[in-house]
Amino acid sequence: MGTRSVALVLLAAVLLQTLLPASAAEGLVRVSLKKQPIDQNSRVAERLSAEERQRLLRGANSLGSSDEGDIIALKNYMNAQYFGEIGIGTPAQKFTVIFDTGSSNLWVPSSKCYFSIACYVHSRYKSGQSSTYKKNGKPADIHYGTGAIAGFFSEDSVTLGDLVVKDQEFIEATKEPGLTFMVAKFDGILGLGFQEISVGNAVPVWYNMIKQGLVSDPVFSFWFNRHAGEGEGGELVFGGMDPNHYKGNHTYVPVTQKGYWQFNMGDVLVDGKSTGFCAGGCAAIADSGTSLLAGPTAIITEINEKIGATGVVSQECKTVVSQYGQQILDLLMAVVWMQNQLAQNKTKELILNYINQLCDRLPSPMGESSVDCASLKSMPDIAFTIGGKKFSLKPEQYILKVGEGPAAQCISGFTAMDIPPPRGPLWILGDVFMGAYHTVFDYGKLRVGFAESA
Repeated sequence: MGTRSVALVLLAAVLLQTLLPASAAEGLVRVSLKKQPIDQNSRVAERLSAEERQRLLRGANSLGSSDEGDIIALKNYMNAQYFGEIGIGTPAQKFTVIFDTGSSNLWVPSSKCYFSIACYVHSRYKSGQSSTYKKNGKPADIHYGTGAIAGFFSEDSVTLGDLVVKDQEFIEATKEPGLTFMVAKFDGILGLGFQEISVGNAVPVWYNMIKQGLVSDPVFSFWFNRHAGEGEGGELVFGGMDPNHYKGNHTYVPVTQKGYWQFNMGDVLVDGKSTGFCAGGCAAIADSGTSLLAGPTAIITEINEKIGATGVVSQECKTVVSQYGQQILDLLMAVVWMQNQLAQNKTKELILNYINQLCDRLPSPMGESSVDCASLKSMPDIAFTIGGKKFSLKPEQYILKVGEGPAAQCISGFTAMDIPPPRGPLWILGDVFMGAYHTVFDYGKLRVGFAESA
């Protein structure tokens, strides 16, 4: 799913629930995105996002003049996972899904999933309760970085807001092993990428929405509300865009390779100064299923160094040493290594300093890095050149805050991920970027557009 897709979705990775009533504007039906504060479980789930997608793959300025359109309300979980509600079957069985532009299949847990705990803690599709169900049976499996799902294809009606997509092929997941999907806030994933990366070559939901005439304009757009815990989480608009969600005009760039929504990106700047890394151009994708902003290790390491980020595990290790160093030291006194150090007249300060040095060597799972929450004002802006225009992210936009008060931790929104050829090297502009910039996916003109979010 893109969601390293399901979740990188960061340390944090990597979604949502209720439908809002139909909008009176231009006959569009809105399905909102919702959100909740960041917590530790969401950080586990969010790790799926970008890394998993990596394995998986081996315009108008108004809502439009048509009477047809659909707007999905999204939920925001810790600014790292955005999800919304759909229905499958007749009558509709409700599921919470990630709307993922980095993958192309729709899957949900099946009632025939018997041996995976994840299936029992999420909604499961029951084909026997749907009058529009059609048997398919073709086997399917999708592999992610930290897990996989397997099952079989079925066909049924899919409801998005007030729209009903008929005879949609989707995967009934019968196996969801591991912790990843068990702690996830979503039931399944609805891919909005191109059919070129669809498992089983299944026709994506978006394609059928167009084919069945459910939207007049082959365009959809995302608005993410980054103020987790305040109001709606965002909106996914099928058939156009809502002018209330962006400022000015969109800057469009052509899709350079169908699969992901891939385009060419220019130079990356730190505090207004060129890094030179993408001066000659880089490939990038806009990925609603990835929580963070991922890029090649070399430049991400430089960016994290510039903003003063250190490995999450390293920082946590040092915190433990500072709080419990004396007890650790007392316990280690019986260890041969410690005895040898003491025999050499090493002081307690030198020994604890050595332990801190060991902390520095601890790698962070998923490459997450943290910063001092008190230093945000001194951090530089990071900018990306797209379509000849600089799109800047301020510290408060690229730093994710986990927790409240003294226990709060600030996580860098930049994570390293080296995607090999032929798909890579590749930058993944996930929710960190799309939260700052309203994003339009124009299927008709094969382009992606960005404008400052309102």
